[in-house]
Amino acid sequence: MSKTYDFLVIGGGSAGYAAARTAHEFGLKTAVVDGAPELGGLCILRGCMPSKTLIESSNRFRAMRRASEFGLSAENLSVSTEKIIARKRVLIDDFASYRQQQLQDERFDLIRGHASFSSPHSVTVRPLGGGDPFEVEFKTSLISAGSKISRIHIDGLEETGYWTSNDVLDAETVPPSFIVLGGGAIALEMACYLEGIGRNVTVIQRSDQVLSGSDRDVADAVKDAINERENINIITGTSLKRVTLDPESGKKVVIFEKDGKEQQVEANEILQALGRSPHSDGLQTSEANVAVDHKGRVECGPDQRTSTEHIFAAGDICGPHEIVHIAIEQGEIAANNAAIHLGKNARPIRKMDYRLVLLGIFTDPEVATVGLTEEEAKKKGLSLASATYPFDDHGKSMVKGETHGFVKMIANTETGEIVGAAVVGPEATELIHEITVAMHFHCTTEEFLKIPHYHPTLSEIWTYPAEDLLFSD
Repeated sequence: MSKTYDFLVIGGGSAGYAAARTAHEFGLKTAVVDGAPELGGLCILRGCMPSKTLIESSNRFRAMRRASEFGLSAENLSVSTEKIIARKRVLIDDFASYRQQQLQDERFDLIRGHASFSSPHSVTVRPLGGGDPFEVEFKTSLISAGSKISRIHIDGLEETGYWTSNDVLDAETVPPSFIVLGGGAIALEMACYLEGIGRNVTVIQRSDQVLSGSDRDVADAVKDAINERENINIITGTSLKRVTLDPESGKKVVIFEKDGKEQQVEANEILQALGRSPHSDGLQTSEANVAVDHKGRVECGPDQRTSTEHIFAAGDICGPHEIVHIAIEQGEIAANNAAIHLGKNARPIRKMDYRLVLLGIFTDPEVATVGLTEEEAKKKGLSLASATYPFDDHGKSMVKGETHGFVKMIANTETGEIVGAAVVGPEATELIHEITVAMHFHCTTEEFLKIPHYHPTLSEIWTYPAEDLLFSD
């Protein structure tokens, strides 16, 4: 006889755990079905935390190489990728262990297996360790199965072989040179890590700028700064043609077209970093009448409800942003609304508000944005103005020797309200939060300038574009 739950969560990553925890708080009988070999989710196991751990080692090694700029001497420097990975494993094991404890406590049932819908109110679970499939019934459900690395068709790529970010994150032995395919956040972060530990890197991006979707000045600033590094080159505006193996050198060759001319680069290894796709394969969403788009993304509204009113979605599998804090909020909203659907929550329906969307990219220099880009604001028909200020004219960043990039503030000219901001430069992912708080309270540039800023700090750089916006004609 199958079990019946008030709320069944498919996938125990950041969105799924947040939803299960919230559902329990509303008194819902809850279960989490997770078929991954390791519990923890993408962020902990293969995303945010391991990548930032490696990047931290890389950045510190780069800082050591710059010692002479600060009147210091550092000799006989070396990198041990084995020790970098060992440190990463210790940290990730700790993070993952904590999440596993959370998933295995008594607040909800944990079912280890792969779930697929068999009806709008049931799933078939194939146990992770083998055994007979069994049915689980539910009154409401959340799809939070995450995403997977996209497989891209390029002639010869599969035959030649390549790495993904998963391989980089576990590599104790790292080849001397890489071709990175892609120009998004993962591609640029991994490229900076590899170059930072002394590898030669060529980045090939198909579109005419890195970080597609970003304002052009942001994309150009990070590209120019990274290209100034000793052993890295970013090529944009390309058309990837094919991949081959040079039989003499044993190196891998990527042939691409740029400006109407065919070119090629070679390296010891290729890193395929052309994005991620929703992990909706095998879920049999059609059995539950849940609509997915042409990319496999589960379609849902701002209340996280899918085309089937008692089934919700959260996280990478539905988007629109593959960002952890958004996935967590989506999961909490889904559980809140599922409890309302079951008559166990008297609170109002909650909906996602993407006004304060944050983006952070841990390149060197870092990139961070919040709110609207200039292009998005223009499409909305807003009357806006923007102002920038460079780090190479800011005292604290000059003292730190970190002078690449700038800050940008975007404001509505009719109201003075700050509607967006961007940073390319030192501590960008920290600096952006001041503007996030200001935007949360619908702060105007005039109100922002009443906030004291200590000198000398990186944070005070925000006062300069705010002044320009306030006092501009």
